[in-house]
Amino acid sequence: MKLFFLSAMFLFLNSALAQSSLPNSVTEKNDKVNDTTFVNLKSYSNAFVFDMKYATDDNFLKAKVYDCAECFLRLKTVKALVKANTKLAQKGYKIKIYDCYRPLDIQKKMWEIVPNPKYVANPKTGSIHNRGGAVDISLVTLQGEAVDMGTDFDFFGEKASHLYQDLPKNVLQNRKLLKSVMISAGFNSFDSEWWHYNLKAGLKNPVSNVKWECE
Repeated sequence: MKLFFLSAMFLFLNSALAQSSLPNSVTEKNDKVNDTTFVNLKSYSNAFVFDMKYATDDNFLKAKVYDCAECFLRLKTVKALVKANTKLAQKGYKIKIYDCYRPLDIQKKMWEIVPNPKYVANPKTGSIHNRGGAVDISLVTLQGEAVDMGTDFDFFGEKASHLYQDLPKNVLQNRKLLKSVMISAGFNSFDSEWWHYNLKAGLKNPVSNVKWECE
């Protein structure tokens, strides 16, 4: 009986730990992984460029809020993103990643720095980033060269809007290309930010505080 009790406690503790953290070695390749499971994008494709801004102080917060640069998303978001990147590769481009899933604790940290809903979602309600269904992205060529999108990432002004048309023709074409491919892969655009895309199928997923381990 004592052995049974200890075994049950061991299983319970392991389960609790699994819900609060994600090792980088999670078994993402397992065919039985649920579409809502958080997985590491790098485990599914090496065809992306990563520039995880919030793992540095090169962002509008002027602060590093992630301990390390990793792109975790729910599996269904990863599948859709890989699909979009494959389509873009056929046109000579690939996706650069700025931000992915954002644990709620990170959202709270960002809110403490900039408590303004114009720039940061209030953690009381959370954002699609906290649900594992949003990505902040740009385009680069297949050789990794930056593509002109008209403004920097996290530029909060009218020029960053999809609705703003007073831009060079090539910039408008670049934004249109990214938007059309992302929409075809199952994402919605965000009018005021050319870089932000939400997976339509991920809007109702719960806000999460699951974290990954840094190596």
